[in-house]
Amino acid sequence: MFDARKQRLAFDATQARQIADRRRGIGCDQLIVIEPSSDADAFMRIRNPDGSEVEACGNATRCVARLLLDETRKQKVTLQTVAGILVCEDAGGGAVTVDMGAPELSWERIPMAEAVDTNRFTLTVEGESLTASAVSMGNPHCVLFVDDADAAPVATLGPKIENHPLFPRRTNVEFVSVRDKGYLRMRVWERGAGITQACGSGACATAVAAFRRGLTRDHVEIELDGGVLSITLKDGHVFMTGATALAYSGTFAFDTK
Repeated sequence: MFDARKQRLAFDATQARQIADRRRGIGCDQLIVIEPSSDADAFMRIRNPDGSEVEACGNATRCVARLLLDETRKQKVTLQTVAGILVCEDAGGGAVTVDMGAPELSWERIPMAEAVDTNRFTLTVEGESLTASAVSMGNPHCVLFVDDADAAPVATLGPKIENHPLFPRRTNVEFVSVRDKGYLRMRVWERGAGITQACGSGACATAVAAFRRGLTRDHVEIELDGGVLSITLKDGHVFMTGATALAYSGTFAFDTK
């Protein structure tokens, strides 16, 4: 995360890739730039490791919100993103709750290339038929319910679905197994990033898809490789609660020409 509220930082795709490189740069799953906003406490700009700019990132929202909460000593802050304004609250113990807004469930808004029942549709990948759900949390998600998420072919199937013609803007892909009505196990292939430890917007999309399919209640714990997120569906919105932790802070010098 780069703080550009007082000094303008305009990263292009090449610079973002260089910074995200885990061998020759800092290394990250998402590069975040915090900018001034006239409509919220701050504006959050998001780039993937491949340099592409994306609409939303739930985990990044929690982390930026934590910095602003600590800085301002407020109980609640607002963050503006390309996808809209998010309200974030201190949940205690370093955790943050984010109102991720209302999910988009229509195929046109996700977006998808053709009309499908987003609750349950068949996705054909190299001759194999997969049953999937689609949800947008400001960014597109394709959710697959599988017997064992830990054994799912995330590394091989994930990129094929990400770039499937049915998703004109590509998609994030969640592989999910249902432990019980209140607990899910999820692994994720993120659009433009690959396999990551966690995806907050993906967890939200998964909770929505599972509830629509009658697999879970309106509150669920989701276990990701990086930890557990609590997702609550209330009044048409999705609320995500999860931990945050500061790894390190410092300064970074680069050529701005």
